Amino acid sequence: MNATQAKAKTHWLAPGKLFFMAAAALALSAIQGVAQDASSQPGVTAHSSVQFQFPANFHTQEIQTDGATIYVRVGGQGPAVVLLHGFGFTGDMWAPLASELARDHRVVVPDLRGMGLSSHPADGYDKKTQAADVRSVLTQLGIDHAAIVGHDIGATVAYAYAARYPDKTDRLVMMDAPVPGIPPWDEIVRSPALWHFSFGGPDAERLVAGRERIYLDRFWNEFAGDSSKIDEATRVHFTAFYALPGAMHSAFAQFLSIPKDVEDNKLSMTTKLTMPVLAIGAAKMFGAKEAIVMRNAADNVSEVVIANSGHWLMEEEPTATIAAVRDFLDRKTSTKSH
Repeated sequence: MNATQAKAKTHWLAPGKLFFMAAAALALSAIQGVAQDASSQPGVTAHSSVQFQFPANFHTQEIQTDGATIYVRVGGQGPAVVLLHGFGFTGDMWAPLASELARDHRVVVPDLRGMGLSSHPADGYDKKTQAADVRSVLTQLGIDHAAIVGHDIGATVAYAYAARYPDKTDRLVMMDAPVPGIPPWDEIVRSPALWHFSFGGPDAERLVAGRERIYLDRFWNEFAGDSSKIDEATRVHFTAFYALPGAMHSAFAQFLSIPKDVEDNKLSMTTKLTMPVLAIGAAKMFGAKEAIVMRNAADNVSEVVIANSGHWLMEEEPTATIAAVRDFLDRKTSTKSH
C-alpha cells in the first residue's frame, strides 16, 4: 500500500474495494441447534465458537419489552454496565470485554431488537424505541442505573438511551460511529460508502437471500483496517445469525429508521448530556471525529483513538479497546472535555 492509499484508508468511510468471497448459505439448522442447546441447558450461552463464550457465571434469558423479546446475557457482580453491539454482529462480539468487566461489574449484554436471538418485530427499529428496550431489560433485572457502552448501531442506541434516561446513565462509551442528526452528520452521510443506509425493501431482501455472507463480507472487508482480523470463524459464526428467517429484514430496518433517528437526535441535542462520555475512534476509520460528534451532544467528553484499527475495534485491536473502556469505567472522578 503506498502513502496515498494509506491516507485514503484512514478517512472515515472512504470507499474501498468490494471484496466478494465465495458464498454459500449457512444451514439454518446449525444456528437453530445453537439456540436449542442454550435453551435446554441453563447457564449455557448460545455460542457456537469458543472465542464467543462468556464466563461460566453468566446466564442467558429472554426478557419481554414493549413489542419485542430481547435475548440477554447477564453475569458478574458490582456496578452495572450494558454492552450494545452493532450491525454484522450480535452480543456475542462482547465476550472478551464482558469477561474482563465481570470481575467487578454486573455485565448485561443484549441482542438488539431484530438481531441475534432477539425477536423480529415488524417495527420499533428507531433508536429511541430500542433505548426503551434496554431500559425495560434493566428494570426487569432490578438494575436502576448503569454505564452504557455501544459500538456501531449499538452506539446510536447508547446515545438515545443516555439522552432519554440521563439520570439512569452513569457513564457513556461511544465507539466508532456517527450519530444521526448530530454534526457533522450532514457531511458524513454524503459518503458514497453509506449507500446501505437507504438499502432495504422486498427486492433488496431477495437480492441478499442466501447471499448473506457476501453482503456482510462487504462491511467486514471495506470498513476494516486489516480485514484478516475478522477471521473465518468470526464470519461463519455471525453470518449464521443473519441467515435466520427475518434477520436481514430487521437489519435493513435498523438503517431505514435513520431519518426518524435524525429527528429525535436533533431534539435531544438541544439538551447536552452531562455524564462522563468516552469517545473511542478507530484510527483507520472514524478516528478523532468520534469526539467531535460527541462534543456537539455532551459537555464532558474524553477521547481515545485506537491505533492500527479499522471500524471493527473489538476484532482488530481488542486489547487496546478493552483497556480504554476499563480505564474509563474505573475513573472515580469525571474529567472535563479534553
